[in-house]
Amino acid sequence: MSYLCKELLKIRYYMDKIQMVDLKGQYLKIKDEVDREIFEVINSSGFIGGEKVRRFSDNLAKYLDVKHAITCGNGTDALQIALMALGLKPEDEVIVPAFTFIASAEVIALLGLKPVMVDVDYNDFIATAKNIELAITSKTKAIIPVHLFGQGANMEEIIKIAEKYDLYIIEDNAQALGADYIFSDNRRQKLGTIGHIGCTSFFPSKNLGCYGDGGALFTNDDALAEKISMICNHGMKIRYHHEILGVNSRLDAIQAGILDVKLRHLNTYCKSRQDVARAYSHVLKDIDELICPIEREYSTHVYHQYTLKVLNNKRDELREYLDKNGITSMIYYPIPLNRQEAFTGIASMAGDMSVSDKLSSEVLSLPIHTEMNLKTIHYISTKVREFFSK
Repeated sequence: MSYLCKELLKIRYYMDKIQMVDLKGQYLKIKDEVDREIFEVINSSGFIGGEKVRRFSDNLAKYLDVKHAITCGNGTDALQIALMALGLKPEDEVIVPAFTFIASAEVIALLGLKPVMVDVDYNDFIATAKNIELAITSKTKAIIPVHLFGQGANMEEIIKIAEKYDLYIIEDNAQALGADYIFSDNRRQKLGTIGHIGCTSFFPSKNLGCYGDGGALFTNDDALAEKISMICNHGMKIRYHHEILGVNSRLDAIQAGILDVKLRHLNTYCKSRQDVARAYSHVLKDIDELICPIEREYSTHVYHQYTLKVLNNKRDELREYLDKNGITSMIYYPIPLNRQEAFTGIASMAGDMSVSDKLSSEVLSLPIHTEMNLKTIHYISTKVREFFSK
């Protein structure tokens, strides 16, 4: 077979393969709305800031029922700007889970602060209040709970700890935008709006994703909101008057217009993901060598990822089997932060990281997105069952 034929077959295989997300399919359903927003920005030539960004920020704040939603360039910037706004000093300690994406701990280290990593709960992948409290020292100034894979940390317990030790809370809500936290008195509040500052990402694959990059910060504190806005814009309130040191981190108008359209569909998108997750679990829950995701009583789950735990060292073999059958799957995260070379000599580990290590060898995420149909779910589930019946 010629080289060209082989390459064409590779392209055909990729196109036919079931992907983790279907952004093209999602776009086609809202094409007219999205195209109108894009063309309006191009026609106005108002690419940075302006009415589109203000409108989206206002609508996002209204959706979350929070006083301030300040947009920025991406989710990592949001975390860094949040830490900058709190005025932490070099060597101050910030607690972060070991089992998560690097951004949460990376920004701590980049600012000269000290990441203190804690282990997570085996059942829901999220740092426990107990592990967080055991990590607190006289140098601890903040906690970054990460709402992983689509549901929340136990914020009620974390708030008690933060108040007891006078600590800031920065919620990393990049994977759970749209989810609700349910307090013990049955009061509901959107994740990302409970701590002093909440942060999110609009990376394209997120539940609310743009067609490039973007992020946002949320707060009910007027003074923090003003400082965050200044930091995002080179430390300015008035043009060319730089009161503090800041960064250049802005959501552009095209992305704001796209996000404003998709925000109107966010609840439907979350419901679609929940339906896919429950269909998966219905078919897979009785397989002894799999553990399906759980849903905590204090948080709704919007399933940014549907993440299985594959037991008995069969994870990589299952992934290979799915790949051969045209099904993409992903490992989030193959190396926990406590084992990442970048943090050698920078971060400290508070206690045993055995759960994070174990999860990194077991987790496997199946495709989940808003456009999945029953036929696709059935095919994927059947192939998973087929693997374990061999």
